Amino acid sequence: MPPRRPAGRDTRPSGRVRSARKGEPSRLFVLDTNVLLHDPTSLFRFEEHDVFLPMQTLEELDRNKKGVSELARNARQASRFIEEVMGRASSAIDEGMPLQRSDTDPATGLLFLQTEAMADPLPANLPTASADNLIIGVVAHLHRGHPDREVILVSKDINMRIKARAAGLAAEDYFNDQVLEDSDLLYAGSRLLEPDFWEANGNGLESWKKDGATLYRVRGPLAADLNVNQFVYIEGDRAFNARVRSVEPGNAVFETVRDYGNPRNAVWGVTARNREQNFALNLLMDPEVDFVTLLGQAGTGKTLLALAAGLAQVLDDKRYSEIIMTRVTVPVGEDIGFLPGTEEEKMAPWMGALEDNLEVLNNTDSTSGEWGRAATRDLIRSRIRIKSLNFMRGRTFINKFLVIDEAQNLTPKQMKTLITRAGPGTKVLCLGNIAQIDTPYLTEGSSGLTYVVERFRGWPHGGHVTLQRGERSRLADFAAESL
Repeated sequence: MPPRRPAGRDTRPSGRVRSARKGEPSRLFVLDTNVLLHDPTSLFRFEEHDVFLPMQTLEELDRNKKGVSELARNARQASRFIEEVMGRASSAIDEGMPLQRSDTDPATGLLFLQTEAMADPLPANLPTASADNLIIGVVAHLHRGHPDREVILVSKDINMRIKARAAGLAAEDYFNDQVLEDSDLLYAGSRLLEPDFWEANGNGLESWKKDGATLYRVRGPLAADLNVNQFVYIEGDRAFNARVRSVEPGNAVFETVRDYGNPRNAVWGVTARNREQNFALNLLMDPEVDFVTLLGQAGTGKTLLALAAGLAQVLDDKRYSEIIMTRVTVPVGEDIGFLPGTEEEKMAPWMGALEDNLEVLNNTDSTSGEWGRAATRDLIRSRIRIKSLNFMRGRTFINKFLVIDEAQNLTPKQMKTLITRAGPGTKVLCLGNIAQIDTPYLTEGSSGLTYVVERFRGWPHGGHVTLQRGERSRLADFAAESL
């Protein structure tokens, strides 16, 4: 039977999903399979609104449940959630089953499953062979049968949403997992202060020395807008570069940063070429910072800085036992098929950036000669391990320098899986460019990299820097800006 909502149900305001207006029935959301495969908990994300699952969605969940991939795991988890809801329901399926799992659960809507064949559900301009079109047909049938309710298709598939709208139906993306609606609002990790900052904040200013750095306690309303480990700077003749060490109500403590642009402070022969690179090296070389995210377009030096800091702390400072490199194996072009060899040999073609940067780092010392460079090359390679993401579950990395490259292609759940591998003494770095996402259904707002930048914002043992300026070559810089 068509889903009807019992009278008098709670219609509390929702968060990301717009709530029903007072006196009007709540919305009915029809979920495409890719929403459940992307986020199995999406069933419980629509608060007071109802959710409808077409039979075709259940069929596609069944087809995707086999295997050990993240997709298969999500399919199985979504099926478990559906069975859990059905097990708690005391009413018939076609009357709707409560989604609320506890008194504090915001999901107060009902779950409906397709229990009958829908006669002539498809618009005449849509072929019947496509699974997507069958789901659109269900939406059309519900739309015609419930003129008093707003029926909305929710899908991660852009083309499916376009087809639904072309058929006169409402369709939306799944926004609940999006951290930001606009990537321009993403936390940059640094902040420009006004040139008259010292004059405006001079009252009650305190300063002192500690471990070769100068610290300032600044009082005023600015402190409320700052985060721990955020960098602040003033440009011009009175240039000032500092890091926010602590934030308390009404005041913040700034600490001057170490100048890694000076050759005396070079990290494995690498010096910072711009302000953001200097900020990044301050985070990478700080043993109290366990988690670092670096964003930036191609050529800004993310991988080079990470490897230089890793080698310096593994081989010189003996702070970590080895460097572990991993990345998502998403091809840019057509896949070339299976790769032979061991795990590291299979990952080697994906680690071209590692090889390129190791070549640069190995040539930073021009006085060691060919034999010296060869010995250094062997030593470096003995301390770097290349691991596949496919075998990360259940592992614990102790005293490692873990670098996750191309992190923009990870989902928030995959990112959580990787970061929670960190054991005592391990430092985790996430590198990426959210403008180059190759994974289907991920956007700049829902990428796992965006997710961790916002979630770790202000944590005393985490830091973030967005690298602004390319340093690869003038050709690469011009291409990045104009193409």
